[in-house]
Amino acid sequence: MAKPEATRVLVLQGGGALGSYQAGVFEALTEVHLCPHWIAGISIGAINGALIAGNPEGLRVKRLTEFWELVTSGVTAAAPMFGDGVRRQWNQMAAAMTMAQGAPGFFKPIWPPVLPWLKGPLGYYDTAPLKATLERLVDWDLLNSGAVRLSVGAVNVETGNFKYFDNHEGRLGPEHIMASGALPPGFPPVKIDGDYWWDGGLVSNTPLDHVLEVEADSDLLIFQVDLFPSRGPLPQTISEAEERVKDIRFSSRTRQNTDANMRLNQARMAFHRLVEQLPPELRASEDVRLLAEVARENRVTIAQMIYRDKAWEGEAKDYEFSRATMAEHWLAGRDDVLRTVQNAAWATQPLQLGTVVYDLTGPDSGHGEGPKS
Repeated sequence: MAKPEATRVLVLQGGGALGSYQAGVFEALTEVHLCPHWIAGISIGAINGALIAGNPEGLRVKRLTEFWELVTSGVTAAAPMFGDGVRRQWNQMAAAMTMAQGAPGFFKPIWPPVLPWLKGPLGYYDTAPLKATLERLVDWDLLNSGAVRLSVGAVNVETGNFKYFDNHEGRLGPEHIMASGALPPGFPPVKIDGDYWWDGGLVSNTPLDHVLEVEADSDLLIFQVDLFPSRGPLPQTISEAEERVKDIRFSSRTRQNTDANMRLNQARMAFHRLVEQLPPELRASEDVRLLAEVARENRVTIAQMIYRDKAWEGEAKDYEFSRATMAEHWLAGRDDVLRTVQNAAWATQPLQLGTVVYDLTGPDSGHGEGPKS
């Protein structure tokens, strides 16, 4: 396994109903004794993160299960087994039911319906049920003890500035989690200390950049869980085009953040090689000392898991809250971890200086091999 002193970080993207895949990933990590010390989440990733950080180890999977069974209790019928075409139609129907009636314990339609051209609520759904659910399932004193670090991202409606709320920097409550998941125009902004906040996914759908920026000293073993693949086939229909647009929009920042950090580490390594060639009097100068501080390196291993769409999923996949699909997503996340943890390079080799990325779920990844560094 990776060095035990490495800080284990779970990075959770936004993705609505696809978030049950993250729950499956976490369940498997607990089974192989790789529970995270730090969770950074956006949107549904913030909700899953609060359920984990706000419960003792023995209750975390139970609380995640309670949440996902609750929010999918509106559509509990078994999914049809008559091919991808029929299943796709069934999923579209389940998504339509969610749009019409909401998701229990999460959100419900505002009544009377909101008219977009009139002043009033800035969302079509009421998220008060989510507040009640978080208050019931999360121990906020435990969460704010900082035993597990939690960072959740949101964007200020008026300034457009992005911010991470962090339990190592201040007390978090249900409103911070709800703000991170307040995706317009479906959900209204959430008020925190006089300001209004929307879903952090409007600016960045993955908190990887925050983790890499904040922690430059400790070695990191990061489990990055993405819910939207960057690669996909050429769409053949308008519906497929809408799905592809969503995938590209919410996956591109992950790729950008990973590449930027790897380039930065390459520059740091080049600086240290250059310093070794300097004469002693220059090596001891104040300028070199300052640059060495900036170029300080830690060891970062990123084990990236990307949810792979099923053929029957469409553009409604992030708001299709059926029990059957939730269970399939959960099992996929669990399986992706368990099939890669045994004898995988990211788990057995010592952490390397700089950044190494393993795509654990790519078509050519085998069983977690194939670093990109």
